[in-house]
Amino acid sequence: MIVDRLQAVRDRITTACAASGRDPAGVRLLAVSKTFGPDAVMAAIAGGQRAFGENYIQEGVEKILTVRESLAGLSASISSHASPFEWHCIGPIQSNKTRLVAAHFDWVQSVDRLKIAQRLNEQRPAHLPPLQICLQVNIDGGPTKAGVAPDEAPALAAEVAQLPRLQLRGLMSIPEPAPDFVATCAVHQRARDLFDHINAAGVLPQPMDTLSIGMTADLEAAIHAGSTMVRVGTAIFGKR
Repeated sequence: MIVDRLQAVRDRITTACAASGRDPAGVRLLAVSKTFGPDAVMAAIAGGQRAFGENYIQEGVEKILTVRESLAGLSASISSHASPFEWHCIGPIQSNKTRLVAAHFDWVQSVDRLKIAQRLNEQRPAHLPPLQICLQVNIDGGPTKAGVAPDEAPALAAEVAQLPRLQLRGLMSIPEPAPDFVATCAVHQRARDLFDHINAAGVLPQPMDTLSIGMTADLEAAIHAGSTMVRVGTAIFGKR
C-alpha cells in the first residue's frame, strides 16, 4: 500500500539522517506522482504527504485540479489541520507552457535559463504568492540531462533573484547514476559546494535554503551530502 511505502521512505530518511548526524526535520520529502492518477495522490495524502512533484505539465495541472476538487468534497479531517499542499513542477518547461505552470504550481524546480524565469515572473497571477524557484543544474555535465552549467549558475541565480513574482529557493540536480555510494556522494557534494558558493558570494538578496538532490535509488547519499529535499517516486508509488 502507498501509505506503508510512504512510511518506509520516511524511515529511510530518518536512518540516513542519523548516519550523517543530521536532524530529519531538515530533509523534506517530495512525492513524485508523475504518471500516477489522482487516486494515488489521495492515498498519499491520507498517509500525511503534502508535497507532490509532477514532470509533465498538462498531466500535472489536470491532477492538481482533480485532487483539489476531491479534497473540497471531503470532511475537514484531511484538510483543516494539515500543512498546506504544495505542487512542484520538476520537469522541463517549454515557453508555451509557462502560463500553465505559473498559474497552477507552487514551486518550479527546473528553471535553467533566464527566458523561462522571466516568463514565469510575468505570468504569475497577482493574487498568488511568489512562485518558489529552484535552478536545475547539470552538475556532472551529463549529456542527456537538462540544467544550467555549474559555472553559469551563480549569474543566473543573481538574475532570477531580482524577479519580483519569483522567490529563489535553491538548486536542483539529477546527476547520472554513479557506480557506488562513495562516487554518488561525491557527485552530490559538488551540488552542495555550488549551493554554498552561491550563498557565500553575496549576490542574492537572501540566502537559498533548498538543495533538492536525491531520489529513490540515492537518497541516502544525497542526505549525506546535505540534501534538504529528496524527490521520491518509485519507492512510494511503485514502478511506472
